[in-house]
Amino acid sequence: MKKITLHINALDKKARINPEIYGHFTEHLGRCIYNGIYVGENSSIPNVRGIRTDIVEAMKNIKVPVLRWPGGCFADEYHWKDGIGEKSQRKKMVNTNWGGVTEDNSFGTHEFFDLCEQVGCEPYLAGNLGSGTIHELAEWIEYITSDNNSPMTDLRKKNGKQKPWKLKYLGIGNENWGCGGSMRPEYYADEYRRYQTFCRNFSGNELFKIACGPNSDDYYWTEVMMKKLNHWHTRGISLHYYTIPTGDWNKKGSARDFTVPEYYTTISKTLFMEELITRHGEIMNRYDPQHKIGLIVDEWGGWYDVEEGTNPGFLYQQNTMRDAIIAAFNLNIFNRHCDRVIMANLAQAVNVLQALILTEGEKMVLTPTYHVFDLYKSHQGGEAVYCHIDNRKVGEGTDIPMISASASVKDGKLTVTIANCSVSEEADVDMSVFGFEAKSAEARIVMGECHALNDFDSPNTVSPKMFETALSGDRLSAVVPPCSVVSVIVS
Repeated sequence: MKKITLHINALDKKARINPEIYGHFTEHLGRCIYNGIYVGENSSIPNVRGIRTDIVEAMKNIKVPVLRWPGGCFADEYHWKDGIGEKSQRKKMVNTNWGGVTEDNSFGTHEFFDLCEQVGCEPYLAGNLGSGTIHELAEWIEYITSDNNSPMTDLRKKNGKQKPWKLKYLGIGNENWGCGGSMRPEYYADEYRRYQTFCRNFSGNELFKIACGPNSDDYYWTEVMMKKLNHWHTRGISLHYYTIPTGDWNKKGSARDFTVPEYYTTISKTLFMEELITRHGEIMNRYDPQHKIGLIVDEWGGWYDVEEGTNPGFLYQQNTMRDAIIAAFNLNIFNRHCDRVIMANLAQAVNVLQALILTEGEKMVLTPTYHVFDLYKSHQGGEAVYCHIDNRKVGEGTDIPMISASASVKDGKLTVTIANCSVSEEADVDMSVFGFEAKSAEARIVMGECHALNDFDSPNTVSPKMFETALSGDRLSAVVPPCSVVSVIVS
């Protein structure tokens, strides 16, 4: 057993952990929307206006703060007027990015805002800059948010929505360095400035405009964006980074069948997120020392080869304790960098990539990743505080830290989240807490062998359980099992 010490100073507050850091992503991809979130009004599966009740309740339980839609690569081929009005009359299209299937547009603007209202979260739209027009995007914003007398307001009312919605988060384009148009950063920056000009604030609604940021370690892209844009044009730039065990987009590795060395390689890949945020943040700091522009990691998570026998374009993969560790490590990183990271969106919410939820007909499974978000939800809106780890290394020939942790204070409570990525060794964790009067502590844990997963036959193999900690004065201690994630709430 390895001895690990955490030093926590509750008086040394870093920044507020925006609830949006715990955001999610829903794309018209595979079974994320159709036969996932949306089953239609006539389905025998319990639903409200076609949206699955059990999925909504699961999202509410973890306090999902924001949902990104409609993509992803789908966004820059999406034309919003195809997804409004009488469903039988909506225009069909081929989803050329994801499986070549027919998209009937039965889930569109009204359905998405209905989903967000049922969940109680903020909508985050990705607008079509790649194949759309300025006029099209401007009209979409007017349709959604305007209460003026205008053709778009009249059209929305005709389609059954009398009062406008509120829309805060607007992404203008997606991955415009790739599937969103194969653009150079200089070209995209000029296009972004042009498009955002015509995205107006109507009827008291104020848009939080987000520019397409870099692909992984494209630091030049960030440099150009920060040179060309300022906080009058944009409030955030996005970052996309996926944890791919092999580093090879053509052969990524299995989601469930992996060796211990492959497990540790995956963890090392996910740790690259810290370097990315640090280095992109340093560039942003040079141009924006006051942090008026936030970094938004609006696509992240583990990406593996699809499950055998499934459509390669649907990106359906299982979810193990390895993914729980990936989620915990990344969320701890975001918490520690919350002075710059103001939102993050896991890819994706249902049935795609590192999903929170898997469905099969009427059956629903909550994944290990879902349970990590459940453990971490008390960080939302808290003040991140100093948390230093006297760490140990794990994995033969690696430089991987055994423990990842973060801490926050909110409403008179201290939340500490700890993940042990070792597949075989317990961690004897001693927490020294300064600046917080600890009277009681309650903890929960998600744990299992690194291949452990939930499926439709055994949906509760991995689930949160109460966990024992010892409190004595200003010190907390716990023996954290291998491949586990722990949340401790101190009152």
